[in-house]
Amino acid sequence: MNFMDVLSNALRGAFGAEAAIYALAAVGLNLHFGFTGLLNFGHVGFMLVGAYGVAVSVSTWGLSLWVGLLIGIGCSIVLALILGIPTLRLRGDYLAIATIAGAEVLRYFYRSDWAAPITGGVYGLRQFANEFFALNPYSSNLELGPLLFSARNLWVMTVGWSLVVLTSLLVYLLVHSPWGRVLRAVREDELAARSLGKNVYAYKMQSLVLGGVIGGLAGALIAIATQSVNPDNFNPAVTFYLWAIMILGGASRILGPILGSIIFWFLATFLDSFLRNATASGLISPDVISGPDVGALRFVFVGLCLLLLMIYRPAGILGDPKELRLDVR
Repeated sequence: MNFMDVLSNALRGAFGAEAAIYALAAVGLNLHFGFTGLLNFGHVGFMLVGAYGVAVSVSTWGLSLWVGLLIGIGCSIVLALILGIPTLRLRGDYLAIATIAGAEVLRYFYRSDWAAPITGGVYGLRQFANEFFALNPYSSNLELGPLLFSARNLWVMTVGWSLVVLTSLLVYLLVHSPWGRVLRAVREDELAARSLGKNVYAYKMQSLVLGGVIGGLAGALIAIATQSVNPDNFNPAVTFYLWAIMILGGASRILGPILGSIIFWFLATFLDSFLRNATASGLISPDVISGPDVGALRFVFVGLCLLLLMIYRPAGILGDPKELRLDVR
């Protein structure tokens, strides 16, 4: 078995485009949960409307990719308002129910026969991001020792990690402002914040909208990077990967989603590559693990690692146990 090949694949996964996109989405989720205490279990819904905002605008309506990006952001804002207006005055678990249900309703709506003329139904939409790749400044592949990145992937990585840095900087400035201090007060004790004259409902709504826009950007970048969207790719498992990433790095920490995404995808890619190499080389018998089982098993092992983390470091690598004591009323 070629261990260097396994390690190089893992490093590519840790710093690749997918890790950047998930880190970006986790930044938005961290604003919701880590800094405001909003139990958002349907963050993938924001990613879905952001992705389809781009895809439908270009493929179905013939608009520019950049107009589609604005439409995707607008759809994320509308979704946040639809979810937040009826639920943010209630207990936090109502928001959790509304978000996970809303994301699933959207997924089934986008894959329905009724919406198929616009969304492509179960087949989705493809080949709509040529404008983005036409701006690619990289003309050749990048080779860093055992690591090899294609020019196309390098361009997506550059944009993805740049957006992660910019949104993280924005969140840092916001949470260290008076607005951010109110968010922390809402998270710690909503009644105390309200007794000081703060409009808790408005602050929660602002956080939900802003985090949703960041999630929508991540969804748009997924669509652009793969040149395709399919509603079944935005299933509830994606949200729980984002929760794992956020908790792994540390909730309410600016660098938490970034570190969490790097470690999460390093482990997932390492295990995937290791198992495939082990079965191909005969180290593990194909009768024990077959090819289709590898994709599922890698997340089983990642889940076990996260389980150990929650036992011995429940606040995450960078987190503070006090941050878990949330008021979700």
